[in-house]
Amino acid sequence: MKFPSLLATALLVATAQAVEISQIGDRVSIENRALRLFCDLKSGRYSGTQLRSGITVFSDGSFMIADLIPLGLVTAKADAKAADDIVFLGKPAADWEKEAFPLGNGRLGCMVFGGVGDERIQFNVDSLWTGDENLPGDYGAPGMGQYQNFGNLHVVLDAKELATKYRRELNLGQAVSRVTYQQDGTGFARETFCSHPAQVIVSRMTASASGRYSGRITLAGGRAEITRANQTRLTFTGTLENGLAYEAQVLVVAEGGSVKADGGTLVFSKCDSLTLVLGAETNYVMDYARQWQGEHPHPRVTQQVDEAAKQPAAKLLAAHVQDHQSLYRRVAIDLGKTDAARLALPIDQRLAAIREGKADPDMEELLFQFGRYLLIACSRPGTLPANLQGLWNDQNTPPWHSDYHSNINLQMNYWLAESANLAECHTPLFDLLSASLEPFRKATKLAYGNEIRGFTIRTSHNPFGGMGWKWNIPASAWYAQHFWEHYAFGRDRKFLETVAYPYLKEVCHYWEDHLKQLPDGRLVAPNGWSPEHGPTEDGVSHDQQLIWDLFTNTIEAAGELGVDVDYRRKLSAMRDKLVGPKIGKWGQLQEWMEDKDDPKDDHRHVSHMFAVYPGRQISFTKTPDFARAAAVSLRARGVGQSVGWSNAWKTALWARLLDAETAYSYYRMEVSANAFPNLWNACWPGRTFQIDGNFGITAGAIEMLLQSHAGELHLLPALPQAWATGSVAGLRARGGFEVDIVWKDGKLSQARIHSAVDGPCTVRYGDKTIALNLKKGEIVQLDGGLESMKNSDP
Repeated sequence: MKFPSLLATALLVATAQAVEISQIGDRVSIENRALRLFCDLKSGRYSGTQLRSGITVFSDGSFMIADLIPLGLVTAKADAKAADDIVFLGKPAADWEKEAFPLGNGRLGCMVFGGVGDERIQFNVDSLWTGDENLPGDYGAPGMGQYQNFGNLHVVLDAKELATKYRRELNLGQAVSRVTYQQDGTGFARETFCSHPAQVIVSRMTASASGRYSGRITLAGGRAEITRANQTRLTFTGTLENGLAYEAQVLVVAEGGSVKADGGTLVFSKCDSLTLVLGAETNYVMDYARQWQGEHPHPRVTQQVDEAAKQPAAKLLAAHVQDHQSLYRRVAIDLGKTDAARLALPIDQRLAAIREGKADPDMEELLFQFGRYLLIACSRPGTLPANLQGLWNDQNTPPWHSDYHSNINLQMNYWLAESANLAECHTPLFDLLSASLEPFRKATKLAYGNEIRGFTIRTSHNPFGGMGWKWNIPASAWYAQHFWEHYAFGRDRKFLETVAYPYLKEVCHYWEDHLKQLPDGRLVAPNGWSPEHGPTEDGVSHDQQLIWDLFTNTIEAAGELGVDVDYRRKLSAMRDKLVGPKIGKWGQLQEWMEDKDDPKDDHRHVSHMFAVYPGRQISFTKTPDFARAAAVSLRARGVGQSVGWSNAWKTALWARLLDAETAYSYYRMEVSANAFPNLWNACWPGRTFQIDGNFGITAGAIEMLLQSHAGELHLLPALPQAWATGSVAGLRARGGFEVDIVWKDGKLSQARIHSAVDGPCTVRYGDKTIALNLKKGEIVQLDGGLESMKNSDP
């Protein structure tokens, strides 16, 4: 088959291996296990890894790929899929936390178990929360609330034969869960996906013979709701103690056979195939003035389910895949090749081999992309932000309420959003924080007096502006960093003017009124805490670094907008008076204003490292002495019980400190010690799922490959020996740039930089730098010596 480069937009599957062709803006990406090739549509120029395996590029810019077949709803070529896009296991899930596969469309999510005789799909909606404004701040009070389990859909089959050739997989590139097996000579297949375009969960069950599906379907709410059956539909509805209304419906479309209601269940008999369409909603609205509630969700759920059920399953799937890949396929990564025998093993066996010291670079690619997959699945524009478990929860009293933790966890959830080319997935965080301002202000005044301007927050908060546990006074400043970073990467002036700058300025007002002046004139944050570690006292390094970052970002934001000249001068003067970083008696970066760090302390939190990452106050290029002191402190702190999110943070920290091998050791630890068989992150080895480690480790890997916090694009700043040859494409950098990098034998081969705005750009590789002045839409390609190879103008 021959495709013009300007029309290469189809997704295809080769008989021998997966080949995916997709168009993003002005670039076509062609990818398989042997090839990652990128074509600039306007210039017809290609860059990427070596062409091979039946792919021919013609002089007119078109290309031909041999032996291709279209992708169907169910493909029998499971072994032909790209291994670095697939998580697969050889048995049904027995454990929700460790083995079931997550799907999500940002608002609605589910966990698929893949049982042979009893398929379970446990589902959630991001806004099903108990609780309220909780002004007193009692973490254990009903007002704090907890994220709730919405319910379970079960399909119980009559067939009793043992299954053979069983395979259960999660295709990250398509966001589809597939189950295949044989039973009594018949092949069975299921595909389940959570559609963002249709806003429903779809599960399609097919067989190689007619009339093989008989059994029962049940829909059970998470709070003992009564389920009603009507012809081919199951429904339950309920209202929480806080007045939040919710509803779930499943509609069954059968081909052949029959479906009928039986009490609160549906009975199906001798069907050729079944398509289950599940919809669920609440009446939550992100509006404090409306008390967070709108109209009853019944009409909306009914419309979603009915509209989806009218469409062929193949059409629903195609729309879903296209939507998902518009985000997922923006970034491609190659960190090396795992041998074919190991690639053929289920994920649990590959993880066991990694724990024994075996190399598996494809698994490391998979972990990287899994973080991106999860953010797409649980954080889309118009939804709530990802909580401690993202979107997924099977309990009504989940760990830590499955809330929003402000002392690193919620922030870590979004570290990857900008650099991993998922900027729109960042917006739910800004939406909720902006919507919660009024209750945040009220709680702040209640605690600190009516005279205080601005606001601050406690360690935990819910989707109603309610907060709980200890006051985490500088947390609002940490949140402010995310507003600034969204602008720094994307250069959206309207966002800066209308959303980011007002938030930054209000948090600054709080600190203008709250900072304490020492006898020598320096300024400190009073009664600080180094989460979750150490005493409460003045001038804690964590607080000082966050305030420095807040003031710096606000000054730059005002400068970008050309406003508040006098206010900029005021903030600059205050920033210069802040007690800054200090180096202690054993060469460490001090955690407190006084020199009392314990060199034997291995606490999991390293809160005084904010200035290294995700902050920008300390770097080797600008503050080398402080950077060396940070390395001393970090090395002394050690593994700290191998906590998943902590390993992710330390990956990024060591990358910023340009220690590639130590950064890689923590990245690998996230796979070897903290990955469950479904690749979810274990907070501690083997127990307690917490999603921030999945997000943080992807962000950490990006810091190893590309950094842009110090005013320059630093290529391959911390490339480990284990990733000696590889490539990455589609990463974003501050200043409005998108970057592709290819390297071989530990050295840069090529870099491609695409500019989204007019402006200067400094590129660094090792000790060499080059200054560029790019126009919007311009593309520059550099060789390993940072010499220009070709330019492509808009």
